[in-house]
Amino acid sequence: MSDRRSVYNELRLERHFCDAVIRVDSVEFHVHKVIMCNCSPYFRALFTHWSIPECQVFDISSVSPDIMRLIIEYAYTGFVPVSGNVKELFVAADHFSVAGIVQVCTELLEKQMDPQNCLGIWKFTEIYYYPELNRKALLFTLHHFEEIVANSEEFLLLSVQELVTIIENDQLNVKQEKTVYEAVIRWIVFAPEQRKEYAALLLFNIRLALMSTEYITEKVITNEVVQACQDCQMVIVKALEAMVDLQTMGISGSVFGNPLARPRLPSAVLLAVGGWGDGTSTNSIEAYDVNAESWVSVANNGIPRAYHGVAFLHGSLYYVGGFDGEEYFSTVHRFDLSTHIWHELGPMHFRRCYVSVTVMDGCIYAIGGSDGHNRLKTAERYDPGTNQWTLIAPMHEERSDANCTVLQEKLYICGGFNGAECLFTAECYDPKTNHWTLITPMDERRSGVGVITYADHIFAVGGYNGTTRLRSVEAYNPYTNTWQALPSMLGPRSNFGLSVIDDRLYAVGGFNGISTTNNVECFDANTGAWSAVCNMGMPRSALSCCVVSGLDNMVNYTAPRFSAQFSSEEELES
Repeated sequence: MSDRRSVYNELRLERHFCDAVIRVDSVEFHVHKVIMCNCSPYFRALFTHWSIPECQVFDISSVSPDIMRLIIEYAYTGFVPVSGNVKELFVAADHFSVAGIVQVCTELLEKQMDPQNCLGIWKFTEIYYYPELNRKALLFTLHHFEEIVANSEEFLLLSVQELVTIIENDQLNVKQEKTVYEAVIRWIVFAPEQRKEYAALLLFNIRLALMSTEYITEKVITNEVVQACQDCQMVIVKALEAMVDLQTMGISGSVFGNPLARPRLPSAVLLAVGGWGDGTSTNSIEAYDVNAESWVSVANNGIPRAYHGVAFLHGSLYYVGGFDGEEYFSTVHRFDLSTHIWHELGPMHFRRCYVSVTVMDGCIYAIGGSDGHNRLKTAERYDPGTNQWTLIAPMHEERSDANCTVLQEKLYICGGFNGAECLFTAECYDPKTNHWTLITPMDERRSGVGVITYADHIFAVGGYNGTTRLRSVEAYNPYTNTWQALPSMLGPRSNFGLSVIDDRLYAVGGFNGISTTNNVECFDANTGAWSAVCNMGMPRSALSCCVVSGLDNMVNYTAPRFSAQFSSEEELES
């Protein structure tokens, strides 16, 4: 608190020079008009326009004495304690136009938002019209829908308009669309006599065509609420027609315009970043929309890089090191995925091409690589809070073209090239001891290998053994310190991108031994099989991949959805 504010508050407490009394339920607060006017336009209007100049006592009935005391103390000190009284204080501050308290309350409500209270905050900010907090509360609801339905009593108290707003939204995050259907039925059954008339409206805002035919037959058509509603039968017919279209044409433009079949926005997307194609490095970023099964080009105005590393941290994409066809880089750049603005950050201690990059405990690790002359065993860590790189213990071996990942708070790096031969060795770094430990070597030598944590194992995928590009895959079990062979990829590849999204492992692009490829395939640990995925827009190797999530502007990284909604009786019958 400033000295001036301290003096004013002392004068108030001692009732010196006070020229007004604010009275709330017989509790009197002696204040200085000028201080209250400075705090709020409400009090300025009260003292100058809504009363005669001689008036000194002002009765206020729309607030409790405790809340008025907090408002007056804030006017004098610039500080207000907020805890369990946040909504009551918010309402009062909004009424009296005390912008500073409103801001404090808004920040606290956002900070405390969880699946139990987000619906209440969403409805609360509709009444008092704070659109930014209202938007954030709705987004939180959309992103945590399954948990909210399971745990929040407020879900069943939503109005039909509020429920439609949630379930019609493309950003609603559910693993399976049946979750939405079951939530809607639960909402209707909670008060069936009042709510059954909304069944068709709600059903039409569920992506029924994304469910299995078996589920539609066994759970939807046979449901009592659905059977009792003629319009619901029409919705199901339209959904079955859309399912046929999906099966025959796949996900296409017409599907995106159909609210019964349009894929929802994914909660995360896979980014394929930079790389080498057509004899040069590229600045291209493509995003894979797992729900729409399509790649989208991302506008970025970025820097061309190949053989670099990328990391996703705090809403930004980090480019680390790499090569542009002429120069080996120690530079690091951050691409803000919300604003699409680039920032150059503190450089690494070494130039690093063919570098291995990962994130652990909020820091970025850059390991090994080549400086253009020598293969490196050095490693360093970036702290985004200080914008500084710090050297950590060096590896046991020089490694470029390796790859790394994190499992159980330890970092693992596998394979690579030491300047003379492709490596099958691997080692583990413990940040608590700043020490590297060699682990059991892989079964095959792998340079340009993909390494990722998946299904609680370390996967080493593809690569180059010094003679041929590999299809083979092996997984390391840290509990037994052993490697196990797994089903091979559909095709060979080295220097490719590797990421896990939607519980599946994706291998993206690379060099297949003959040419740079845009081919993509994925592995499902549940089925133990690899399957083809739609190709990227451009062939490239030496790219890097990562998964990004939690973006408010996720729509910029996904296939475009049409916003058309069809819910009227006329449209149902058409």
